[in-house]
Amino acid sequence: MARIKVVKAQIEGGKATNAPPLGPAIADAGLNISEVINEINKMTEAYKGQTVTVKLVIDLDTKKYDVFLELPTTTSLLLSMAKVSEPSGDPAHKKIGNISLEDVIKVALLKKTELNAKSLKSAVKIILGSARSIGLTVEGKDPKEVSVELDKGLYDEILKKYEGEWSKR
Repeated sequence: MARIKVVKAQIEGGKATNAPPLGPAIADAGLNISEVINEINKMTEAYKGQTVTVKLVIDLDTKKYDVFLELPTTTSLLLSMAKVSEPSGDPAHKKIGNISLEDVIKVALLKKTELNAKSLKSAVKIILGSARSIGLTVEGKDPKEVSVELDKGLYDEILKKYEGEWSKR
């Protein structure tokens, strides 16, 4: 029967180190610390400035391991983009910040694996809904208005710049 060790740690994207808890746990399992840390940093590079939960599942017999990421919530990513600490208690009347459509697209790209969207445009519309629900404006407008403009094709040029990134993730 395989002996498995699971190590969970919260790290800032791209900044895992050999300090506790990761370093000692990796060493105790007999793995190459720098190799594992480099892999974690490569996987979390896109989440710089965000706290990501990393789960390392190690087979102690074969010394094989898998790295799993628990991504930040959409809300925390949006709040970070807007540089605010918490959502509005009354999003319909109290706006807490403004972000660009490109910020919304970046969040959609980061959350692609968790979104039920077949296209980048659909994913952006989902994120716009989240932005509206926490009291953010996008491009100085209500996110619902931006969503209507998106359907009319007003932002197709911006979306085209990111289509390649959407399809390779």
